[in-house]
Order: sequence, then C-alpha cells, then structure tokens
Amino acid sequence: MLQDEGFQVEALKTALTEEELLVKIKGLHILGIRSKTQVSKKVIEASDKLLAMACFCIGTDQIDLQAAQDNGIPVFNAPFANTRSVAELIIGNIVGLSRKIGECTAAMHRGAWFKQAIGCFEIRGKTLGIVGFGHIGAQVSVLAESMGMKVVYWDVIPKLPMGNATQI
Repeated sequence: MLQDEGFQVEALKTALTEEELLVKIKGLHILGIRSKTQVSKKVIEASDKLLAMACFCIGTDQIDLQAAQDNGIPVFNAPFANTRSVAELIIGNIVGLSRKIGECTAAMHRGAWFKQAIGCFEIRGKTLGIVGFGHIGAQVSVLAESMGMKVVYWDVIPKLPMGNATQI
C-alpha cells in the first residue's frame, strides 16, 4: 500500500540492535517496530528526518517516550492488530489439547493410528477460566462462549463482561 503511493518500504525479519538502529535511522521518515526492537534516546537523537514511530504490538514500552516527546516525534501503536489472531490461536490450542492432537500426531508419525478417542473430550459444556480480561481475554471469552463453553474471568479491575461471562 505505501509502496503504491511512492514510499520506499524496507521490512526486516528480525529486531535490530541499538548499534544497527543507529545506522538505519539516518534518513528514515517513519519507523515501525515490533515488540523486540528497543528504541533508545540515543537512537532517537541520531535520527535526522524521523517524523513518527509506530509500534505494531500492544504497548509502546520499547520506545523512550520522553526522548520522542522532547524531539517532537509522535509515537503510536496498534493494540488491536493481532488481538483476534491470538484469541483464535488460544481457542485452537484449547481444542487441540482437549482432543490430544499433539499426542495423536506424534503417535501417527510413529506409525500408530488410534481409532478411539480415549481421554479426549469436546469443549462444549466445559468451563474456561481467563486471568486478565483485556482485549485478548475478552475476545477469547466471546469465541469460547460461541463454542458452548461457560466463561469465568478475573482481572485486577472490574470489567464489563462480554456475553454471559462472569467475573470472579
């Protein structure tokens, strides 16, 4: 999308060290980072054209926010970017564990084939406890209820439940 508008975009596969960032920051207008990249005051002050920084993760803890503010560089994040994906992964893992998919896959690779589902169960009718009812916990709650689970949750602050979830 940005490239279609004439912007030069460089996507890296891994986080850069401070030393690597000090080299890369020269000439950048926008810096987008994931959770492992740390942007220090030294990096911010070494930038010569930086207009904004984006954190493609939950928070902005990886950036020296005071240094960014002192240099007039706004910092924003996308806290909901992966929320649904993570919630779906959690539900997938719940189903996988309840059906012993890991154990059965390993046995199948060893040549065994189990025709019975001994020790496996459906998640419908089970109770799911969620500790932390933030963006991801709330989405897990919605998905779990849609699959017939009862949901109870705990959070450090009172939260409005989603669906029929109960705060404990």
